[in-house]
Amino acid sequence: MAGKSSACKVRNVDINPCIEESDGSQKCLDAYNYDKSMCSAYFMRYKNCRKYWHGVMLQRRRDGVKPDMPTAQEREQIRTALGGKPY
Repeated sequence: MAGKSSACKVRNVDINPCIEESDGSQKCLDAYNYDKSMCSAYFMRYKNCRKYWHGVMLQRRRDGVKPDMPTAQEREQIRTALGGKPY
C-alpha cells in the first residue's frame, strides 16, 4: 500500500515539478534499450529541473511561504515570467 501512495505523489503535478523531464528520461531509456549513455541530455535536464525547484522550495520555506513547493499553476506563472524554463 505504501508503494501506491508513493507512486501517486510522484505523478502529482502539484508536488512534482519535473514530471515532464522524468517522462522524457524514461522514454529515452525505453527507446535506446536502457543504454544510459544515449540519454545523458535527458538526465541532465531532469537533474537541473530538480535542482532549480528544490532551491525555490528551500527559499519559500525560509520565507515562511506555504506550501513549500509552488502549485502547478504558480510554477507556470513563474516560468512565464522568466520567459521559459530556467533550466
